[in-house]
Amino acid sequence: MLPRVLSIAGSDSGGGAGIQADVKTVTALGGYAATVITALTAQNTLGVTGVFAVDADFVSEQLRAVLDDVGADAIKTGMLFSARIIRRVAAELESRATSVPVVVDPVMVAKGGARLLEEDATRALIERLVPLAALVTPNVPEAEVLTGIRVRGVDDLPRLADALLTLGPSAVLVKGGHLEGDEVVDLLRTADGAEHRFTGRRIATRSTHGTGCTLSSAIATGLAEGLTLESSVARARRYVERALETAPGIGSGHGPLNHVWPITDPPAG
Repeated sequence: MLPRVLSIAGSDSGGGAGIQADVKTVTALGGYAATVITALTAQNTLGVTGVFAVDADFVSEQLRAVLDDVGADAIKTGMLFSARIIRRVAAELESRATSVPVVVDPVMVAKGGARLLEEDATRALIERLVPLAALVTPNVPEAEVLTGIRVRGVDDLPRLADALLTLGPSAVLVKGGHLEGDEVVDLLRTADGAEHRFTGRRIATRSTHGTGCTLSSAIATGLAEGLTLESSVARARRYVERALETAPGIGSGHGPLNHVWPITDPPAG
């Protein structure tokens, strides 16, 4: 059976992030993608011009429809938008998916600056969803909001990871791409004390739209396959790096990644 990954996130009309990026990523990595859409966004590579939230009752209905029939080997959450949706998603996961690993990408702000999480929803995210997570994958600005800690550089990442772990997830991956430097450092730390630093060169490109969505859904696909957390993160980072390197250059702003490179690249050798 194909590894089943359920994405609970918003729709990106431009196709580079959100549900669209998740479906492309899961499919390119050999998984089966199912979706629960939490919001519709009108957006392109230049930014978000509108957000239309899905009613929380209908979010629940989508979740029940998928989990009660298709099922899931891993679940990824992205844009959830409101406290009501977050609470409803958490309740459904507690009821129907207690043994399924959940990767929480705490999407708060779009690349162009538009809010994708209402200001009063952060507390619900911290109290209801983060404790259910097998892994939380914030970038540095998101981690600062979740913890109240300001970060000056890579040396602050362990302190940030420890603060995030006190919120209850089994593991955290703090993504250091927003920090300055030619090297990008991501820190994986687990509740049992294990730590791994992933490093890579910074890729010079404006095609970075949907990078966080892509990474978290790639990690979820690895977990759905039965890979270890460290192996899932390592493979997901390699996938994103190649997707950045081969980005198609679509749009006039922050363009999308090349999600399908595993299908279109010629095999090595």
